[in-house]
Amino acid sequence: MVLPENFPLITDPFFYAVTIPAVLLLGVSKSGFGAGFGSLAVPMMALAVSVPQAAAILMPVLLLMDVLGMAAFRKDFDLKLLKFLIPCGLVGIVVGALLFKLLDARLVAGIVGVFTLLFLAQRLLFPPRADSPPPPRWLGAILTAMSGFTSFIAHAGGPPVNAYLIPMRLSPIRFTATMAFFFFVINLAKWLPYAWLGLLDWRNFATSLVLLPLAPIGVWAGVRLARRISQVLFYRFLYVGMLLTGVKLVSDAVR
Repeated sequence: MVLPENFPLITDPFFYAVTIPAVLLLGVSKSGFGAGFGSLAVPMMALAVSVPQAAAILMPVLLLMDVLGMAAFRKDFDLKLLKFLIPCGLVGIVVGALLFKLLDARLVAGIVGVFTLLFLAQRLLFPPRADSPPPPRWLGAILTAMSGFTSFIAHAGGPPVNAYLIPMRLSPIRFTATMAFFFFVINLAKWLPYAWLGLLDWRNFATSLVLLPLAPIGVWAGVRLARRISQVLFYRFLYVGMLLTGVKLVSDAVR
């Protein structure tokens, strides 16, 4: 079938060549398995479209993934932790909305990449002891607000909040469930600011609808892995994902 010229949909084959793997990777990360990989989605899509457009296209896809993730882990989240994380993340959303047009998304992503690599270097060079205390709440508040901010700018909210949660040594299921509910609220809160900034249009929305069937495939694959993987292997995959994310974000910012 030949689409009419005015059909509101991205038809560039190269766009789908880079976006389909990005969406599947994002779905797997939403299950908690390889959570650091999710932040690669926008940089991958940015090979074909602008960063703001990539972020806007992913909005409906993220919403469906968040709902599926919450349904899969609805009994496993940490409510006390969420009561602390969500308000801090919403503060970051507000800051991101106010500064969105003043900041280059790639620069912000590059800062996130540097921070992610520094965190991994610290964990490698100075591994925590089994009896070491969790990070202080003031640091958690800063990292979670940064997560909301970078999530708004480039859907790269995973690394900052991971840096706060990883030292807590949560089980893979509790970690995954808590992140599913946290990012559902964060991503839902982005809709009104995105509309206010003019990022939501019919062309992006129509493209999102084409990509929606990929969401349950990625989440389903990740959920099956997350429920079967050991805690040690889970965090190793998390570190690998954060490493690749950090390198990719820094390299994009430098170029």
